[in-house]
Amino acid sequence: MPLLHWTLAFALAAITFEWRRDAVEIHGVPDPSSVRDLASQFRVSVAGKDIAIPGAYDVSGNTVRFRPRFPLQDGLTYEAHWGATTNTHTIPKIVRTPSTSVAQIYPTSSTLPANQLKLYLHFSASMSRGEAWRRIHLIDDAGKEVSLPFLEIEEELWDREARRLTVLFDPGRIKRGLVPHNEVGPALVEGRQYKIVIDREWPDATGTPLTAAFTKTFTVTPADRTPPTLTNWRIQTGTSLTVDIPEPMDSALLQRLIWIVDPKGERVDGDIRLANEETRWIFTPSTSWAPGKYQLIVGTILEDLAGNRIDRPFDVDSFERVEMRLTTKTKSIPFTVPSAATPK
Repeated sequence: MPLLHWTLAFALAAITFEWRRDAVEIHGVPDPSSVRDLASQFRVSVAGKDIAIPGAYDVSGNTVRFRPRFPLQDGLTYEAHWGATTNTHTIPKIVRTPSTSVAQIYPTSSTLPANQLKLYLHFSASMSRGEAWRRIHLIDDAGKEVSLPFLEIEEELWDREARRLTVLFDPGRIKRGLVPHNEVGPALVEGRQYKIVIDREWPDATGTPLTAAFTKTFTVTPADRTPPTLTNWRIQTGTSLTVDIPEPMDSALLQRLIWIVDPKGERVDGDIRLANEETRWIFTPSTSWAPGKYQLIVGTILEDLAGNRIDRPFDVDSFERVEMRLTTKTKSIPFTVPSAATPK
């Protein structure tokens, strides 16, 4: 064998592959830092599918490391390609005991308006993506599954940790005058009872199914097309500040769009808790209240369950001027903290 061919064969034979769920490494690569485009030289794909898995690369000595954007899945066979060299590996399945559950579905109320806009699904741990629309079911009181009640967005609306999923009822079936509303009808019918059912088979981020299925039962009340107003909110001061609201509000927005400023105009730090089916906002300050005049600040994009915003209904036929910057308009409710309202 010519010396050049023998050297090349020896170099290729010295290369070894190491597989983990969070990385694939090639050891013994001669001078990897000289490779200009690692992505074209080092590709990882599902076996039989010539589509490179997205990820990041780095080099350490004679080791080239690929970190997939998402962990490699149990039970799948993958191929790693380094130039003309291919290495195949199956990620072993790990038998895991289910530990993730549905913690809560918001709204927590047992009655929802016919034009309910959102649901929030909270899980006890991070969940897998791409499963939602075959794992969430709306069942009517005749035991029939409602067809396509939700807006099935391909890029599911998870929070950063994939523990809270926002589910939108199809607005086209809510808003009057639109084709889906007129031809298909609303997903929720006033006076009827429904169940939201979450499949136990929905896998969490480790690929393990939930500990149990979850069901939320509710009755549908008339559509709510009246925007909320701050004039009927009631504030009580004490160790904690309590705000009672006449109707349930959007739980996620309720925790984000209300805050307190002190007599100096500075934001007060503290903990927020919701109660009474999201009709009560409770704030406990981090430090003792100082007596004086305060302001409860409310972002006007705060919504009730039907998507009606402060002083503005959801089902409105108008267009607003598009702003170049996202801004949050606010309203305020003044209140006074007497000297006796001091947390222990």
